[in-house]
Amino acid sequence: MIRRIVTLAIVFALVGCATYAPSIPANYSGPKAKLEDSATTYGSSKADFFVVEEIDGAKVDNSLNETFRRNQGRGMSMTPYFIDRPLIADKAVKIGIKGRTHFAAPIQELAGTVYQVKGVVEFTPKTDGIYIVRGEFAEDHSAVWIEDHATKQPVGQRVEVKGSAKLGFLEK
Repeated sequence: MIRRIVTLAIVFALVGCATYAPSIPANYSGPKAKLEDSATTYGSSKADFFVVEEIDGAKVDNSLNETFRRNQGRGMSMTPYFIDRPLIADKAVKIGIKGRTHFAAPIQELAGTVYQVKGVVEFTPKTDGIYIVRGEFAEDHSAVWIEDHATKQPVGQRVEVKGSAKLGFLEK
């Protein structure tokens, strides 16, 4: 009986572990670009994150996940942690992006306003280009997009929500 319980516990623990694909194949040696996440912080307990979720349909790790992992157990305080990833340059790519409000503690999220916008943007990164996921939230309009770091111009289409992008209580 104990063996069965331990086995089930291990299975459930492993199911809860997320696995993420690399943004480029391990043996790739061609031209590359870089794609960074970003956030707008509001004190030590709240931030709006703008992150990459998928590259060509494969789930990838992002700064929202990294911030969550590194801040567990810190109560009502968090420090954002940012990651970036390489992209294959000079080849069209579909990037799943998301903007989401994140609080340090789950109770803050339940009681506070959480915005979320997500969608897919397609563009062709240039060799040695640096790109950043950006976004904005407002009561009547919210958006997330990818921006060229050098020109500060969007690449691909903006993902926009006209009206409120607030999540309901059960969506948080």
